[in-house]
Amino acid sequence: MSTAFPDEDFRHMAHALALGRRGLGRVWPWPSVGCVMVQDGRVVGRGTSDADTLRHAERVALDQAGNAARGATAYVTLEPCSHQGRTPPCADALIAAGVSRVVIATGDPNPLVAGEGIARLRSAGIAVDVGCKEAAAREQQKGFLSVIERGRPMLTLKLASTLDGRIATATGESRWITGPEARRAVHAMRMNHDAVLVGGGTARDDDPTLTVRDMGATRQPVRIVASRRLNIPFPNRLAASVADGPVWLLHGTGDAADTDIARWHGVGAETIAVSVRGGQLDLTAALEALARKGLTRVFCEGGGALAASLLDAELVDELVVMIAGFALGAEGKPALGALGLSSLAEANRFRLAEHRAVGADVLHRWVRQA
Repeated sequence: MSTAFPDEDFRHMAHALALGRRGLGRVWPWPSVGCVMVQDGRVVGRGTSDADTLRHAERVALDQAGNAARGATAYVTLEPCSHQGRTPPCADALIAAGVSRVVIATGDPNPLVAGEGIARLRSAGIAVDVGCKEAAAREQQKGFLSVIERGRPMLTLKLASTLDGRIATATGESRWITGPEARRAVHAMRMNHDAVLVGGGTARDDDPTLTVRDMGATRQPVRIVASRRLNIPFPNRLAASVADGPVWLLHGTGDAADTDIARWHGVGAETIAVSVRGGQLDLTAALEALARKGLTRVFCEGGGALAASLLDAELVDELVVMIAGFALGAEGKPALGALGLSSLAEANRFRLAEHRAVGADVLHRWVRQA
């Protein structure tokens, strides 16, 4: 149950949310949580979910606080777990440490928790307040919540185009539409997602690596190609870089040649067969398969046919558009493939959430309207 919170609570929860952002893209399949321990107005411990040690944010903060946790207030961005998983329950750890109050941004809908963490804390005599900066916490947990509530990861679609919506000249020249600052911003977005997804056309035309570069990344996102027939030239840069981070291939059930599957397996990549609908990969089924493998946040970088299919299937949760300050004309290659719309009412609508200059280019971030 939510309550009115003093400014001090909002300030400390903002700190916890900042810590939680650090783990995005690094701790899947678990949510990235932030925790701050406060004693007499002073921060005595803080933590982020730790992919290396498998400690939850509460455990990291408690270990840092030590004896100072007794009588402290814990600010946590997601309801503390109440079940034995990769670590013992965080609710039990908070009780054992002797904290006097726990402020929680939002509850955990995971059936293994779903209010039990809050109930366990209150049964131990700890004051619990829920709902401090809840909207911001749910936004940060969008991927985790999407898997629990919809059975698929959240999906961000990124497009980089000219003023007139073109991504290449008529001859196919596309490097670079946007400038170095915009490309660096895209690498930062890759880093806070669990996976980067492209279509088979992009894999064939660009031979990308899809890695995060020049950002100090300690864990690369999963690199995913969606190609119904798996007809991608081989060898290629993805196959050569499997040691840098996982490579997964989505293909149609029964549509990929055994020899193509075998050579991807031979370099250490993983193939995932999904159903086909209307002559194309069933993208809803594909995302559900990715959720079952633990992914919570997917960053799609096209190309045009895959982007259009995702929009048509209403699978795009956020749309990031980088606009460069020049035009290529009708002969240029469009950013989106055909959508088959006959009226404006059929188009998916997005709400503008952010716009800013990035070097010489402009970034627009749109979120799906409810």
